[in-house]
Amino acid sequence: MSMFENATGCYTLSFVDENHSCRNATIPIRGLELSEAYFREFGMPMLTKNFPGDTERIAAGLVGHGSECYGFDDELSQDHDWGPGFCLWLETEDFNRIGAALQAAYNRLPQRFQGFYRIQSRWGAGRVGAMATTAFYSAFIGRAGVPESMAEWLAIPETNLAACTNGRVFSDPLGVFSAIRKQVRAYYPEDVRLKKMAAKCMTAAQAGQYNYPRCVRRGAVYPARHALATFCEDALALVFLLNRQYMPYFKWALHAARQLPRTGPQVAHMVDALNKTHDSPACAVPRSSMRLSGRGSVTATACC
Repeated sequence: MSMFENATGCYTLSFVDENHSCRNATIPIRGLELSEAYFREFGMPMLTKNFPGDTERIAAGLVGHGSECYGFDDELSQDHDWGPGFCLWLETEDFNRIGAALQAAYNRLPQRFQGFYRIQSRWGAGRVGAMATTAFYSAFIGRAGVPESMAEWLAIPETNLAACTNGRVFSDPLGVFSAIRKQVRAYYPEDVRLKKMAAKCMTAAQAGQYNYPRCVRRGAVYPARHALATFCEDALALVFLLNRQYMPYFKWALHAARQLPRTGPQVAHMVDALNKTHDSPACAVPRSSMRLSGRGSVTATACC
């Protein structure tokens, strides 16, 4: 068990079990639920009171960076950029007209809600509050709308596609934000998906079938660990491609993969098994293996 002081000055207990996995006390409410309740209680009344003529033109929700937007937040998540807050998306001309006033009204909302308040880091500025819909999507995918060509799709980091389509939209009377969201969530064009699958199969084989065992035989621990991590990341990426879901940031990829129906739990289990060796990377070789099947799946097997 370990204890550390977080940014609020409070102490958080973290427990490490015999399998070296960290578990934390269950938080009483998820960030998404907290933020939606905050919007219903304070956000919507603020809009109807201060912007009655524009309320039907403003979308609200919580989408973007942060574990709470995926529903993966835990006790540790609360030390920065977590807490009551929501996004307000406007058309560009509306943002130019009332954006500053809307942000000022947002800033006047209660800072504490249901016993929680938001601790903003220097990197978390702009995650919540008033913003133009076009600026929001441009920040993640480099354009105000859906990519049109294969080159445009391939140029966008997949984690950005995951981030701009996660979370929840609380209200969108105009429907513009949700229309773009729906198109991006429809996933890659099939040619793009197949190209990415082929690339991941190649890099997974290069890292796991070729470089990893060679590094182990040489006793090169760091390169072996690097090759193993690359193989695991590529195997997880293939699971997301098979399920037609964007792969999130690496911290949440394994957790998210467990929830995917096509080979997700099996591959996640094997990734765990491959990484639970503490003395030598060679220990992982006879215990576990994953192979990429030509039938469009990732097959996980365990060897005694």
